[in-house]
Amino acid sequence: MPYPASAPASPLASAGAPAASVPHPAPGFDGLVARLRAAGCVFAEDEARLLIDTAPTVAELDLMVGRRVDGLPLEQVLGWAEFCGLRIAVDPGVFVPRRRTEFLVERAVSLARPGAVVVDLCCGSGAVAAALAAALHPAELYASDVDPAAVRCARRNLAPLGGAVFDGDLFAPLPGALRGRVEVLAANVPYVPTEDVGLLPPEAREHEPLVALDGGADGLDVLRRVTTEAPHWLAPGGRLLVETSERQAARAAGVMADGGLEPQVVHCEERNATVVVGTRP
Repeated sequence: MPYPASAPASPLASAGAPAASVPHPAPGFDGLVARLRAAGCVFAEDEARLLIDTAPTVAELDLMVGRRVDGLPLEQVLGWAEFCGLRIAVDPGVFVPRRRTEFLVERAVSLARPGAVVVDLCCGSGAVAAALAAALHPAELYASDVDPAAVRCARRNLAPLGGAVFDGDLFAPLPGALRGRVEVLAANVPYVPTEDVGLLPPEAREHEPLVALDGGADGLDVLRRVTTEAPHWLAPGGRLLVETSERQAARAAGVMADGGLEPQVVHCEERNATVVVGTRP
């Protein structure tokens, strides 16, 4: 597969255990694990504990387990995902933040100053913007997404941080006053080639919006659109950061160069993550 698998890696190892609301009776717990395992959940025991700890009542637990067995991503069932040490609200139908995208956040933080002007395009739940705000203590924060469900979710996550979230296509809904001021432009654009969307795990292709996955014929259509406009929004020395696959990285860097940015490709073996950084001269 020419890009990382788009089903979210399990967040369970570092999610931490919230205060338990429902006890863990051994027979019930074992039966719950068996249901999850039969449905194909690789981390059935960990998922069972998280579901038990999150459900306010036994009846709600049964409903949540049913949703998970039906194939809904665990994060959408729980209502949150762990990302960069933060608990990010994730609603049904909203793109689930991937662990590999933490590498994009780390690169952005290493290049930015505290208080930077940050824009998160294709923001989904707003996870990237929230993590950048937390790391940059704080940031002047803006985000946009074309999916209304994602915008509602992102507003829940970013409003407490003072972030403004706009409903619309890429740069179109952003305030014009941001032109030439953006220091960090994070754009986690869709990059799965159209013909490969059907190869994605069911959790992704059936329960996440197609607009967050399908990057066009070669997976770079949205990146081209972002790169065309990015130089007008970036401050001198500002950076555009996008996630892509290792196989697509050279072409993505070429797209940035054609748009007038100075590209750099960075890769994280541990997360199987590739990020292309384009700097405005």
